Amino acid sequence: MPAQSQIDLIRFTTEPSSCSYLSTEAAQLEYRVPMNLDAAAFGELLRRGWRRFGNYVFRPQCPVCRACRSIRVPVDAFTPSKSQRRTLRRNSHIDVEVTRPDVTDDHVDLFNAYHRDMSRRRGWPENSTSFQNYYESFIGGRFEFAREFRYWNENRLVGIGIVDEVADGLSSAYFYHDPAWRRLGPGTFSALNEIQYARDRGIPFVYLGYWIRDNDSMNYKANFCPHELLDAYVNDDAEPVWRLGSAVTARKNSETD
Repeated sequence: MPAQSQIDLIRFTTEPSSCSYLSTEAAQLEYRVPMNLDAAAFGELLRRGWRRFGNYVFRPQCPVCRACRSIRVPVDAFTPSKSQRRTLRRNSHIDVEVTRPDVTDDHVDLFNAYHRDMSRRRGWPENSTSFQNYYESFIGGRFEFAREFRYWNENRLVGIGIVDEVADGLSSAYFYHDPAWRRLGPGTFSALNEIQYARDRGIPFVYLGYWIRDNDSMNYKANFCPHELLDAYVNDDAEPVWRLGSAVTARKNSETD
């Protein structure tokens, strides 16, 4: 059923800039701040490829490139690969807590440690945050459908997953972790936990954000099989079309990683 028209307080498109995922392409994002955004309205936006960051929702609106594809996992059809099952076993000592999003000194310290590590290893731009900036980015708005997955190694916070939960979808918005945990595959582990959480609650889809085939840091998302890809970013009054992705290649890559 088409989404009802949204009333936006703000709606704008950024100027084209160099893409941080594909160096030869120009990137552009469309942003909006819908008024009185509730779970039902956000669920309709999510199906059309929108993502939430704080009070904003956004999606790609690039001038030429169409490489960013919205990807989601049909929960009931999903089965973990051999590699993913190994990741679950390697992380059996990690405890998971699901709660409302919050910010503490531990959140800020962990976020900054993660981004320092990514800056050193992958050349990410420096992105340190403060208590106030973290609140505005991840907590602002206090949306009733917002969730936080906290990952604990004994009594030490080692990972945070920012997630949105609506009736027919779980949206994996952002994940960061202790750099010392990296060798055990925390990104895959967090996605597997979100899929299990959705299965336990009868939520049919887990949205993993955007997938780019030719970007190594994004390509792992295709290893969650089967998965579906959004055909096109349609308007609020048009029904989105999702199609089954190529499971064979993705699963082959997953089994040999």
